[in-house]
Order: sequence, then C-alpha cells, then structure tokens
Amino acid sequence: MSIQLGMPQPREDAGLSVPASRPAGKGAGLVDRHGRRATDLRLSLTDKCNLRCTYCMPAEGLEWLSKQAVMSASEIVRIVRIGVERLGVRELRLTGGEPLVRHDLLGIISELRRNHPQLPISMTTNGVGLAKKAAPLKAAGLTRINVSLDSLHEETFTKLTRRPFLNQVMAGVDAAWAAGLGPVKLNAVLMRGINDAEAPSLLAWALERGYELRFIEQMPLDADHGWTRHNMITAAEICTLLSTDFVLTPDPRARDGAPAERFEVRRRAVGSTTSPAGGQDVCPALGTVGIIASVTEPFCSDCRRTRITAEGKIMSCLFSREEFDLLGLLRSGATDDDLTRRWQDAMWLKPRAHGMDHVGLDAPDFVQPDRSMSAIGG
Repeated sequence: MSIQLGMPQPREDAGLSVPASRPAGKGAGLVDRHGRRATDLRLSLTDKCNLRCTYCMPAEGLEWLSKQAVMSASEIVRIVRIGVERLGVRELRLTGGEPLVRHDLLGIISELRRNHPQLPISMTTNGVGLAKKAAPLKAAGLTRINVSLDSLHEETFTKLTRRPFLNQVMAGVDAAWAAGLGPVKLNAVLMRGINDAEAPSLLAWALERGYELRFIEQMPLDADHGWTRHNMITAAEICTLLSTDFVLTPDPRARDGAPAERFEVRRRAVGSTTSPAGGQDVCPALGTVGIIASVTEPFCSDCRRTRITAEGKIMSCLFSREEFDLLGLLRSGATDDDLTRRWQDAMWLKPRAHGMDHVGLDAPDFVQPDRSMSAIGG
C-alpha cells in the first residue's frame, strides 16, 4: 500500500508573469526580488527511498514517480550545464529520495565531472549501500558526502527509520572516509523522547573519527503532517544537551551562506559548568559541530540555494507551494536560452522566507507544503 500526496500545481506557461525589473541575460544569474543570488544547486535524482524515517515519510511509503516522469541522465547533465555555464551555479548537491538507488548514478557523476572539472559535487545519502559504492563514487568524481545518521543504537535507529540497517549505514560512513570523500558530514535530527538524550554521545563518536556532525531542527516537511513546534527539539535545546559534556564556542570562520552555524567543541572539565578541560586558551578544539536552526533561527536572508526536483520542477524555496516546470519545457524542444529564462523567472519570484514574504513557521498563515522532504530533495 502507498499514499499519494497532493502535489503543488507547477506553472506550465513558458513566460512567467514577472516584473520587467528582473535583471535580464545569462550574466544576471539566479537573483530574486530580495537581493539574494542562488549559486548552490540542490538537484534530486529520485523520489524513491529505502528507509521510512518518521520525520519524513509514512510507514506505508509513498507512490513513486514513474521512470518516464523522472529526469534522465542526459536531462540532468543538460540542466546542470545551464546552471553552471549560464547562471552562476558554483556548487552542486545531488539529493533524493535516496540517490544511491539510481542504477545510473555513477554514469551521471562521471559525465558531470567531465563537463565541469572544478565543480564541487557532493551528495546526501542515508548510507544504505554506501559501503560498496563509496570508492566507485570517488573514482567517478564525487567530491564529498553527507550521511544521515540519527542514532548509534540499533533499536532506536530502527524505530526512527523503520528499517534495521544501522550496521550498513555505519559501514558506509567508514567506507566514505576511507575512499577520500571528506570531509564526511553527518546529519542528525533529534526527536523528543526518542534520540535526544544521545546528542552528546553521537557528537563524541563523530569527533573521535574526524566526522563533522550537524544537528538539524526537525522541519514541517513530514508526509504525515504530524510536525508540531512543541515537539521539535530546538537549536537552543541542542546546545543545552551538548553542554553536559562539551563547551561550544562560535567558530571564527565566516558562515558564508552555509545553513549550519558552526561551533568549536572542547571537552568540559569534570565537575565544571563554565570551562573546558584545561581552560579554553590551552585546550585545543576537538573539532566542530554544526546546528541548522531552520525553524527557530532561520537564515533565509542569506539563502543561496535553488532546487530542482526529480521530475524537473524548480523550487525556489524548500517551503514553496508553487513550482515551475523546467523538464516539460526541455522536453518540448526548448533552447538553452528558453530554459535559462524560465529558471531565472522562477527564482525572481522566490519568497522571502518559508514559502511566504515574511519569516515565520509560527505565523498563522504558514501552510505546510504538500510534498515531504523525500519528494522535494534536500
């Protein structure tokens, strides 16, 4: 059994209704009305996933897109080329669903690397099957990898993902490191009463192995629409949980549009409530931890992301309820100029924040998107 969610209605018109004030020409890049410029492309390769994480997908799964509806390898390559050569894309993140389930993944990455030798190409994965594919991914041209890992305990992992694959994921993380896909970044979502108490031990484990852990506030992008602000573990709570074992100080490096606020991590002295072991000035940092506070401390004003879903729809904002069809235009025989204009028009209409023209997931007019994260591509 599967569930079909209602999808936002994509705009099909070739010429979107945008003000004449939008900067024209490929040199203008992907700018919006609020002065932001998108240079980071998140491109989904598939909506399919082999986990059923409670904060993303129903236990029954979703009704997957047909093969014909999903972008082909050549279509992906063309869209990325337009983004890089015409629109100023400087980073590419391949997402899903779960990108490892695409049989032609290595071929896609190899072609992207041939076309763009200097382009950073990363990928977000749940890590299932990564142990066997990490080295081939590196050889194909993948730069680095992000792996979702919410728990180190098998029972908790299975409760969160509804699949008993923890050992596979941990083997995949280690294989990615060994293959040179570093820095290996780990993404963790804390769920109240389920894995929140694990935060310090998860960080300690990551630091010991040289991985970069990032905690992400749970966002209202679950297919069950069960998200509530009250149940979400906030960034402030995450810092409090970590403070039992560690002292966090702001990372001096510039954030530079990154979604995660980074902190240097030092071990807290036994019995101390204020300082790390040995004193901050003489105790070197063990590493860093990132906290992505999309809900409580949104960073929308410096957002540099543009998203393409697996079926080739432009989503200017993760919370947009409006999409713009790029793949349909491409398949109709459109030129690169046509596709460039469509992408620019869509991004010009990007909302200020959270799918609206004001910030606030707590706002009374906020409406949760119909799509779940797996159907959007993070």
